[in-house]
Amino acid sequence: MYTPLLQLKMQFKCTAKYVAASFSRGVSASFLHVLRRSRSSWNSAAFMPESAGFVGVSGRVALHDYSVSHSESFWAAVARQRLSWIRPFDAVQDCDLSQGRIKWFEGGKLNVSVNCLDRHVHTCPERVALIWERDELGSEVRYTYRELLEMTCRLGNLLRRHGVKKGDCVTIYMPTCPLAVASMLACARIGAAHNVVFAGFSAEALAERIRDAQSSTVITVNQGVRGGKILELKKTVDAAVQSCPTVQQVFVAMRTENEVEMTHRDFTLEEEMLKEDVVCEPAPMDSEDVLFLLYTSGSTGKPKGLVHTQAGYLLYAALTHRYVFSYHDGDVFGCVADIGWITGHSYTVYGPLANGGTTVLFESTPVYPDPGRYWEMVERLKINQFYGAPTAIRLLIKYGDQWVKKYDRSSLSTLGSVGEPINTEAWEWYNRVVGEGRCPVVDTWWQT
Repeated sequence: MYTPLLQLKMQFKCTAKYVAASFSRGVSASFLHVLRRSRSSWNSAAFMPESAGFVGVSGRVALHDYSVSHSESFWAAVARQRLSWIRPFDAVQDCDLSQGRIKWFEGGKLNVSVNCLDRHVHTCPERVALIWERDELGSEVRYTYRELLEMTCRLGNLLRRHGVKKGDCVTIYMPTCPLAVASMLACARIGAAHNVVFAGFSAEALAERIRDAQSSTVITVNQGVRGGKILELKKTVDAAVQSCPTVQQVFVAMRTENEVEMTHRDFTLEEEMLKEDVVCEPAPMDSEDVLFLLYTSGSTGKPKGLVHTQAGYLLYAALTHRYVFSYHDGDVFGCVADIGWITGHSYTVYGPLANGGTTVLFESTPVYPDPGRYWEMVERLKINQFYGAPTAIRLLIKYGDQWVKKYDRSSLSTLGSVGEPINTEAWEWYNRVVGEGRCPVVDTWWQT
């Protein structure tokens, strides 16, 4: 299906000028390669280059011990190496869990979107940032770092023109797609917080989160497409904003070619973006300014908005993406979580992009058009790290091993599990059948 969103990509490809960073100093765009561990020896400096400056550290155990016993110098070195700062931080941390005080890299200023985009565009503009695995099988679309930066800048300028300012909170109700990622990064670029709401939530659930975040701006799509079915997301937004007096404007991207009813507050996102420039001045943000809100599911009471701030969150997402999953430059990272969850925020968007990686945006379901969808995608996209949920694994076990073994999975090097503790049967099947007994299975939990 040829959609306006794809048409927008084609128009972006025709943009001649590159986007320059607005900072005075140059930034190295690529991290040093992290060498895979050898059975016979392990070099801490090859694994983590910063450790070359840690006195007495030469092995894995020593590196771990140093990170605990010298946490100030450890995190200072990592933060200086892996994040690009507008202003250096004065203090590494001021944390006291007993008092609920958590502060990292105080005094420092940076911009998250610059860390995820601009510095990579400087040296590798045509590297693939996103592979959009659309619901329609075999119709993936690739976006380079240059294209994603241009899209983000246009969106940032658009939001600014429509009055969104530093400190505001924009609600995003979209399926997992490139414009959703650009919307998140555009908010980060201009200093607005984002509040991504899972696109499967009802109008009532959406309205509750919009009201609590006091959003005046909502970004959505005309319709979603998932598992071969059309989802009427714009209609859900229309119903939600009736009880949200703060909402002044709704930007509607066109995922399908089907027209939807537009009101006085609605704007067609792609049309508005094409009016904007591809250079957007990034806002200098304090390390502890709000980056985003993410609400709990509400299954145990009123949804609570968890606040994530700038520098500490980004460094954590980047470092865990690199080391928990053994991500190497040039790998294709396949996190199939929806961007509406923290896993999607950290390991579909912020972690991979901060590392200059290639990340997959999975729009479909594990059983559409058949139970081989994940593994066909692994073969076609040459995915190196596959990151899914025990619920999906248990579902796929029921369909038998043949749907997995039908496809070449030799590209896989690491398997990940997230969302809940994985049970023994699911772990053993995941390890033995999917990973052929040769891929480490990392069991993760991050919390909203």
